[in-house]
Amino acid sequence: CKILRCNSEYVAATLQLRGAERGRAFCTALRSFSLCARRTARTCRGDLAFHSAVHGIEDLMIQNNCSREGPTAPPRPRPPAPNPRGFEALGMCDYERSFLYKHGRPPGFQHCAAFGDPHIRTFHHDFHTCRVEGAWPLLDNDYLFVQATSSPVAEGSNATVTSKLTIIFKNMKECIDQKVYQAELDNVPAAFQDGSVNGGARPGGSSLAIRERSPGRHVEIRAGYIGTTIAVRQAGRQLSFSIRAADEVARAFGAEQDLQLCVGGCPRSQRLSRSPRGRLPADTARALCRQLLPVEDLYFQSCVFDVVTSGDADFAMAAHGALEDARLFLPDAEKLHIFQ
Repeated sequence: CKILRCNSEYVAATLQLRGAERGRAFCTALRSFSLCARRTARTCRGDLAFHSAVHGIEDLMIQNNCSREGPTAPPRPRPPAPNPRGFEALGMCDYERSFLYKHGRPPGFQHCAAFGDPHIRTFHHDFHTCRVEGAWPLLDNDYLFVQATSSPVAEGSNATVTSKLTIIFKNMKECIDQKVYQAELDNVPAAFQDGSVNGGARPGGSSLAIRERSPGRHVEIRAGYIGTTIAVRQAGRQLSFSIRAADEVARAFGAEQDLQLCVGGCPRSQRLSRSPRGRLPADTARALCRQLLPVEDLYFQSCVFDVVTSGDADFAMAAHGALEDARLFLPDAEKLHIFQ
């Protein structure tokens, strides 16, 4: 159910309306809200927030004498918060610029990804196929907490897929309020859980922002204050996660934060062989995967495993998306492909 997204768009569209312009623009925003709610109605039938919003729209349209027919418009972007310490906050909340100033060189970066069955590419370029059913932390450090929830890819199968992702951007000085992002199958929102699209009212709030790359399928979250970019995708019936994190951020954890799939990979007891057995012949899966992944590296092998195990050709798109993220996020292009 995507009613929170409809709500956040409505709030953004009406936040700055004042005086004479309010009436007509307010009705336009209400019609847009109503249209957005109708589009998500099929998946929101049992959601109380959805039904409350629908009744609220009707009441507001009556109170403001808004006609049901008329123009609708895309939401206005939320304006940046007042920034009394603008220049100081900009420096503090721009990690790459600050690092360059302090050290005379740009920072180093690391890449991790989780996609498909799931397959984990760690910060250290290890590559595991994991069982990990239930909720497992991908990251748990001083700046970020990322949890993936997995469920079986098919009845009776040992293999699992990521069905939910929770990302917590922890509170940081002048830069951002704590923000929580959550994606589930068929609900990859372009907003945080509170409906916002940035880091809040602090001076550096704009240093955390969500950008929708493909509606309902692919979002990118840029956390400039920690030099980190995250991509969340849905392909078929699974979610995938990719991150480009500054070295300092990836290493910012203590001994008690010892379970992080992006750091140590999945525990040995949770690792699966990539020898596929399942619903489609391996030759058929290889032919499908080769169309999107011509290099027979571990992304290709993971694609074959997923397609054979699930019988779902959409899993080829998951491996392709993970490879494209790696192409963008990896600081060293020579490490793009990993071979067994």
